[in-house]
Amino acid sequence: MRVGTAREAARDWVARNGPGLPGFAGAYFSGSTVGLAADAVLSPYADVDLVVVLDTPLPPPKPGKFPHAGALLEVTYEPWAALASADTVLGDYHLAPPLARTDTLIADPDGRLAALVAEVARGFARPEHVLRRCAQAAGRVRNGLAALPADAPLPQQVTAWLFPSGVTTHVLLVAALRNPTIRLRYPAVRDVLVPGPHEELYEDLLGALGCAHLDRARVAGHLAVLTETFDATSGVPVRTPFPYAADLRPDARPVAVDGSADLVARGLHREAVFWIVATLARCHTVLAADAPALQRGLLPGFREVLADLGLSGYADLRARGERTAAELLPRVEEAAAGIVRDGRAGPGALREV
Repeated sequence: MRVGTAREAARDWVARNGPGLPGFAGAYFSGSTVGLAADAVLSPYADVDLVVVLDTPLPPPKPGKFPHAGALLEVTYEPWAALASADTVLGDYHLAPPLARTDTLIADPDGRLAALVAEVARGFARPEHVLRRCAQAAGRVRNGLAALPADAPLPQQVTAWLFPSGVTTHVLLVAALRNPTIRLRYPAVRDVLVPGPHEELYEDLLGALGCAHLDRARVAGHLAVLTETFDATSGVPVRTPFPYAADLRPDARPVAVDGSADLVARGLHREAVFWIVATLARCHTVLAADAPALQRGLLPGFREVLADLGLSGYADLRARGERTAAELLPRVEEAAAGIVRDGRAGPGALREV
């Protein structure tokens, strides 16, 4: 499918459903398709992210991933209050990139989004705003790793450690004006750092996850664990509400499983570990709530994956997180400041069009 065709599917969904949502104030594209040409081939492992803006104090839960008109969409609801100030948007590393471009708007019934985009686009690449966004990302690393829940079940502890650890990549992607992608954050930051003066830092980013030493065969084994676990989870009726439940449905398998398999096949096996572990932890969280007997049977495989990362429980997660915050993050911030200072955004940077 071409990117343009997938975008048309997203526009169709918005046209059919947006006006019926309370406080509908517009919609725009976000995520990995931003900046791609309409005639580019959409990866079979990608969805189309779009944000629906609602002028209401409390938007409903996001629909998440679902198929529409042949495309896999991921819809998120954003309150207008979060976008009301261009200065606020310019300091937010997730909000700013798609709102710095004039080609991301899907619907704008009263013109407020277009006015916001014009202002954000003017300031997006200014160093003071880039550094604000880098600082926001670094703060998420520190705050997240400092808040690991000692009394939570292991899968939730892993999630609480993994995602802020991975935001170290976002600090650098933001500095380079790249999309702070979620699943593909490690391949994306590799493109920023390798080759270059910060190649050693890239190895340390992987080391903070515990996967720098893993070979392709070992990661392929972990992928097999994920495949079994995901397929089991996607067949369980989910009764407990989780914000990522849609990511574990059969329709999401191309992103959750096949995308990781593609990375492994292309020799980016270490870069695949982040999403393999993220999805495994989510699966086990859902299974523990809604299919505990099934979860107990699959738990040894999950523990084996964690053991390969040097993790057996809370004490390891806590110690790894403390090292990341105290030793790795300052180096990441220094490198990011250098990228901003030298203006080394490079190919693939997000620019206003």
